[in-house]
Amino acid sequence: MDRQKLEQLITEKYAVEPEYPWQSAPSFAVFRHSNNKKWFAVIMTITKDKLGFDSTESIDIVNLKCDPLMNVTTEKGIFPAYHMSKTHWISVALDGTVEKEKIEWLLDLSFDLTNVKKSCK
Repeated sequence: MDRQKLEQLITEKYAVEPEYPWQSAPSFAVFRHSNNKKWFAVIMTITKDKLGFDSTESIDIVNLKCDPLMNVTTEKGIFPAYHMSKTHWISVALDGTVEKEKIEWLLDLSFDLTNVKKSCK
């Protein structure tokens, strides 16, 4: 899945528009819940060396919240989060390495983990 398809999926599925909060990085898109304003996805273009590669080639990624017990960073195309808590967030390459279904599942998980918690009454 590429960046454009992911942005379209998020907009359609969750009915939220991207925000571009950083003047120094105008292409970095933040998606947040409308009810609590918490982020559930951040799409960025960074250089591969920020993920541990020996390359300064650009790559699109999405940062997603993830349960630390899942340990998905051992999978190809999934890394400890760039520029966020590496315990609770992951970076997923948007270069075709990770299957579309896996990205959608991780996106749903991130959305649920950051959503308003419903009380048990």
